[in-house]
Amino acid sequence: MPKVTYTDHTGESRVVEGTTGDSVMETAVRNGVPGIVGECGGSLSCATCHVYVDEAQLDSLPEMDEMEDEMLYGTTEDRRDNSRLSCQIKLAEGTDLHVTTPATQT
Repeated sequence: MPKVTYTDHTGESRVVEGTTGDSVMETAVRNGVPGIVGECGGSLSCATCHVYVDEAQLDSLPEMDEMEDEMLYGTTEDRRDNSRLSCQIKLAEGTDLHVTTPATQT
């Protein structure tokens, strides 16, 4: 099973086992992970699931599409080079991810 390590802005981490094919956002919401709201349910229309992906893992993810890229300009905290919307990151078998949630998205 894939695992996601969610770290909040204070440095507190939580490791959650996910289901292959689910998004990082769905996994967080289902497991009560603070800092990922997912108001739109993953329809790519709210940016309340903004995360910072561990930079060493960015190349292992599919490239973001144009819509995700545009939505990242509407986040509550400044966009970084490793910013992604967690609703657009699907879990793959044998893949463990580490993401950090922004301070203003609690």
